[in-house]
Amino acid sequence: MTEAGPPTPPSPEPDPQPASAGQSPGDPPLPLAGVRVVELGGSVAVPYACWVLASLGAEVVKVERPGTGDDARAWSPPEKDGFGAIFTSLNAGKRSVTVDYKNPDDLARLVTLIGRSDIVVQNLRPGLAESFGIGADTMCAAFERLIYVESGAFGRQGPLKDKPGYDPLMQAFGGLMSVTGHEGNDPVRVGTSLIDMGTGMWAVIGAMGALMRRAETGRGGRVDVSLYETALGWMTYHVTGYRFSGRVPKRPGTRSPGMAVYQAYACADGHLIIAAPSDRLFGRVATALERPVWTEDPRFRTNALRWENLEVLNGLIEAVTLTRDRAHWQAALEAVGVPSAPLQDVGEMLGHPQTEALEILQTTPDGWELVGLPLSFDRARPYQKSGPPPLGADTEAVFTREDCDR
Repeated sequence: MTEAGPPTPPSPEPDPQPASAGQSPGDPPLPLAGVRVVELGGSVAVPYACWVLASLGAEVVKVERPGTGDDARAWSPPEKDGFGAIFTSLNAGKRSVTVDYKNPDDLARLVTLIGRSDIVVQNLRPGLAESFGIGADTMCAAFERLIYVESGAFGRQGPLKDKPGYDPLMQAFGGLMSVTGHEGNDPVRVGTSLIDMGTGMWAVIGAMGALMRRAETGRGGRVDVSLYETALGWMTYHVTGYRFSGRVPKRPGTRSPGMAVYQAYACADGHLIIAAPSDRLFGRVATALERPVWTEDPRFRTNALRWENLEVLNGLIEAVTLTRDRAHWQAALEAVGVPSAPLQDVGEMLGHPQTEALEILQTTPDGWELVGLPLSFDRARPYQKSGPPPLGADTEAVFTREDCDR
């Protein structure tokens, strides 16, 4: 196997596809136009990271096993053209190639592709990439400009470093489940893949930082992220609070520890979150709920006292909010300057005028409805170029390009 030479980004080419909402092909290039990313792995964390990179303009080549591909292809019943929602949303805008790691020719082509790329993002089973000679240390030594992002389960060192892991395991092991849900009830998992997707975001942040460093030094390097470290990162103020007080945090439901009034209250047709964590805002809540006498109650005069007597206060508030619907109380609170929001389901959220105004739900030229990146450049949201790739659809096209020939 011969070295393919230092990685060099391909020349950016204009995208021939029509634009989705927020951006057109005539707009300035996206930040990662001309950057090539190789995705080695599957499930959620690394595919999410690479979807972000693709949405920022990078060419992402997703490397999959022949026959079955990414495990996520088999998750959930197919909902459109044989694709499920999870795989679709995490893999839109990518190219798919198949590689048999045990086939020397396939492996040699992959190494050449890596050498001609800017970034590798990998979450293969612990030790697998190293066993095939495509681990971070080997590839970074061979290609000095390569940025290699490795996403593990428990981190690079420690007694669990070689153990596999998944999002719910880390929500449990990292403490997040201990502060989620209602005290006394069964444990609750956060309703999205928060650890996986958070790890993907850290992978992107690390890759972008490494790109900036490479622009100065000419050298790439290794970036390490892990599910467990992401879980620990989300626990930041819970950890600090425990170190200060020695008290183990409890599950607060919709409350935020130490803040009152700051939670969901039942109304006649659902729940409304009221956010009034100051004396000034509490006085406005009392006005909106037509109970000004609450501000004179010695149990509720300060935030600390309200927190101490929260169960009593909540009973008083909910006895009022249950008498009318969410829209009534939201309007009353808004009139006096108190932030509030109804608990919406997905249909309500998508149908809200604010969601529609942001144009974050985008339709690709090939007909896929996707949630776009939650950011914009110069008031233009990067557009989603295509839906998810069929397994191996781009194998020949990618491996026979001039800049990938051996």
